Amino acid sequence: MMLIPTHHFRDIERKPAYLRPEERIPPPYPGPAGAMWFIRDGCGIACAIATWFLVLYAEFVVLFVMLIPSRDYVYSIINGILFNLLAFLALASHCRAMLTDPGAVPKGNATKEFIESLQLKPGQVVYKCPKCCSIKPDRAHHCSVCKRCIRKMDHHCPWVNNCVGENNQKYFVLFTMYIALISLHALIMVGFHFLHCFEEDWTKCSYFSPPTTVILLILLCFEGLLFLIFTSVMFGTQVHSICTDETGIERLKRKHQPREHQGSWEAVQETFGGDFSLNWFNPFSGPCHPELLNDGGWVRQAASASDHTETTEETTEERLQERKSEDSAEVTDE
Repeated sequence: MMLIPTHHFRDIERKPAYLRPEERIPPPYPGPAGAMWFIRDGCGIACAIATWFLVLYAEFVVLFVMLIPSRDYVYSIINGILFNLLAFLALASHCRAMLTDPGAVPKGNATKEFIESLQLKPGQVVYKCPKCCSIKPDRAHHCSVCKRCIRKMDHHCPWVNNCVGENNQKYFVLFTMYIALISLHALIMVGFHFLHCFEEDWTKCSYFSPPTTVILLILLCFEGLLFLIFTSVMFGTQVHSICTDETGIERLKRKHQPREHQGSWEAVQETFGGDFSLNWFNPFSGPCHPELLNDGGWVRQAASASDHTETTEETTEERLQERKSEDSAEVTDE
């Protein structure tokens, strides 16, 4: 839908309940440091709780079924420290991915005053999201669960109860990597424990009864195999998205308009926070701070109507041609 702001501001001036008149100009991006971000979604909260429960279950089986009853203290100490370190990093990464603002666009900034302040020139357009009444910068997409437009949104993941965007993609990648590592580690230990118990008396290789021990180990083996496959695939797709500078949504839409891609190494550095170092694997170290959006960051050229269907793109071109002589900027619902 094409609107000329000088004549049709009625749609732009809709005032959602959450937008006070004195707050029409959007807050600076990104939001205030330390601001809490949490999505109140029942399914996502349940999945996040299930994630913690499964990791703690693996912790229980590894410690109390396999390592503590073992008479090889060196084996128990080394594997216990390694497994607990990986589990801690996985849960820390999960918390950071869940509680970090993924790159939400200020809500309700598609107002008459703000659009006028952009001083659009002929041939320039701003895209307005009709769902959250926000102006969408390039590569931003609306999430129906978060109810916000997210910059460089890759997908919404219920397991972290959050979108994966430019601000928390590093934490999501680390979460999938550490879960895959502890799953692999647990499977290896289960294999060695089964071999040990077959050679020894089952009553001496665990504090639990043999049937209980077998059930606990089989459940852990099933959980480890399932999550090893799932998180390895997710880790691979995320690394591919970072290296190609193309999010999952962009890959699905396969944009026809050419877009400038960053080099692979530059995109990786931006996501993980600078030059290669141990901080890349640290969930308490953030990515490179995103650049603040200036007025030009909200504006796009009419030729780069990125998220429209072919019909909408054709209509945009036709109307642009018709209104070239009117010397007016255009606002597009997206």
